[in-house]
Amino acid sequence: MSDQLHSSSPDRFLLFSGRCLRMFGYGFLAIVLALYLKELGFSDSNVGWLLTLTLLGDIPVSLLLTTSADRIGRKRTLMIGAILMLFSGIVFVSTGNFWLLLIAATVGVISPSGYEVGPFLPVEQAALSHVITDAQRTRVFAWYNLAGTFSTALGSLAGGAISHLLQAQGKSPLVSYRWILTGYAAIGLLMALVFLLLSPAVEADRKRIAGAVKSFMGLHKSRRKVLKLSGLFAIDACGGGFVVQSLIVLWLSKTYPGISELNLGAIFFGANVLAAISALSASWLAARIGLVNTMVFTHLPSNILLILVPFMPNLTLAVTMLLLRFSISQMDVPTRQSYTVAIVEPDERSAAAGVTAIARSVGAMLAPGLAGKLLQMGGICTSMPFVLGGGLKIIYDLALYRSFQSIKPPEEVK
Repeated sequence: MSDQLHSSSPDRFLLFSGRCLRMFGYGFLAIVLALYLKELGFSDSNVGWLLTLTLLGDIPVSLLLTTSADRIGRKRTLMIGAILMLFSGIVFVSTGNFWLLLIAATVGVISPSGYEVGPFLPVEQAALSHVITDAQRTRVFAWYNLAGTFSTALGSLAGGAISHLLQAQGKSPLVSYRWILTGYAAIGLLMALVFLLLSPAVEADRKRIAGAVKSFMGLHKSRRKVLKLSGLFAIDACGGGFVVQSLIVLWLSKTYPGISELNLGAIFFGANVLAAISALSASWLAARIGLVNTMVFTHLPSNILLILVPFMPNLTLAVTMLLLRFSISQMDVPTRQSYTVAIVEPDERSAAAGVTAIARSVGAMLAPGLAGKLLQMGGICTSMPFVLGGGLKIIYDLALYRSFQSIKPPEEVK
């Protein structure tokens, strides 16, 4: 990573820093979010639906901000997102009222999965893609994802450890979880300060925007490709919505009641470290077999491992399946992001990244509610989120390969 950052402008360093802070906060919160809601007295079903509505609220907010970012300013858009994180953290720590939490989750920025939500990713990717070549793109995106995934891992470890230590000192679980939420709000404030330091160099070319071809949400020549990709990404995200990190934590705590927050934090620290390493290796593999092949042929086995998790006879084997899955599950992330901006026109990149990100949010929004209901039903139903999630992701892999194997990014065209 050092060679990328040392040769970068301060803006690239600030964008990486914002990514690290944000993903640390997401991991920090995700390890206790579902447990916190349970401590407030919500049922498994209500927890699932609140998480679903959190993802639902992300859609209009992200759509509005990402499609307006080039016009109102990327720096300003990122700062608005950080302030929304601060707002949601303050509300969650201040009240146990379901409807107020629902408003904060809908309007604010809360990540139930530990993964990316909000307007940040498309705007940051658009900014980064302006200052790198086609040959560098996948490698830079891989480092960008490595930084985020490793930060999520540290956040998960810190969230579990701090909660455990506070309870060991006599604090109730509810109080310990509120300390985590306070930290999440503080991270939102710190992010806003980081983004405040960005220079005008991160902004889009206003003259080019003014003279751009009239289009639908910033898309013109590549509209059909982006819409087809968006549909496929929605299927993948729907599968992922069944197994967001907060719900896996809830499943582990219900299936293995003796597991502590410290152990949960350690498990997801290890999982996210493995995911970070897998994302980094993606650029090396993509340079040899291509972006689409890397996306598909690493994702398929990871989804088979996901399906196997609930059928393991003990905690050790279940965690082993999870860790094996995470060791290859994120190799499609930098390749997917790189491929999306590579196959569209330069003036469509912000829109393509934003529209496909929104499609993923739409795809993911209903699954947590259904998964929560299945977990509440007990018995064999508790295994179904893993089966449904993995199955949908396999369908996505096969459809993606069939539809896009012949569409090559510039660096793969001989």
